[in-house]
Amino acid sequence: MDLQLAGKKALVTGSTRGIGLAIAERLALEGAEVAIGARSSDTVNDTVKALEAKGAKAWGRSVDVKDATALRGWVESAGKALGGIDILIPNASALSFGPSVEALRLAFDVDLFHTVTAVEAAMPYLERSQSGSIVAIGSIGGVEVSELNPHSKVSYGAVKAALHFYIKSLARDLAPKGIRANVVSPGSTFVEGGPWERVKNVQPERFQAAVAMIPMGRMARPEEIANIVAFTASPAASYVTGANLVADGAFTRTI
Repeated sequence: MDLQLAGKKALVTGSTRGIGLAIAERLALEGAEVAIGARSSDTVNDTVKALEAKGAKAWGRSVDVKDATALRGWVESAGKALGGIDILIPNASALSFGPSVEALRLAFDVDLFHTVTAVEAAMPYLERSQSGSIVAIGSIGGVEVSELNPHSKVSYGAVKAALHFYIKSLARDLAPKGIRANVVSPGSTFVEGGPWERVKNVQPERFQAAVAMIPMGRMARPEEIANIVAFTASPAASYVTGANLVADGAFTRTI
């Protein structure tokens, strides 16, 4: 299936590892030009070089998405470097868990406010695009409270739920302009060097218990989430907007 992504200009935050990196790689594989952003300039440069070595056109610069001014500058620089913005994927997450004010504030600053800031900064470019698309990365933690999302993770789930509401509202506002906005909500995803690998190494019983809760019997791979994001962002999904696409191996029970 041709996703019609060749030549599209895509920005992905938090794109040097895990799901964000897999998204950037998938978009590049489809022929999109990709802007890379993360806090470490070294990993950003390495990611850009790796994409270019595969024949992709990529641009990158380090950015702390909690810094609204820096994030706006990153979006503007990326738009100029690529010659436009067709796709915005605010992927960066603080992975902030806990009931404290500090945990909630960090989650809001990174997961929600960085998305809002990036959208506002990219909007002039998206309005000029013939296929403007925003895909935020949510979570099943924002869909329902479950064994994998207990009260100790309230800050993460609460902010992801707010993110889902924001994107749904945004989709209705932007639809008359031909700009789509969606959420992709992964379930538990196993990333090398990520939280679940650390759990597997330190608390193997807890890890096996988490896997056993998933009807498919395994966690997602980053590339599986990236495939869904690429389709949702692409012109091939031209009538999909305001949706929350859940990819969780049938874990959630919400209808």
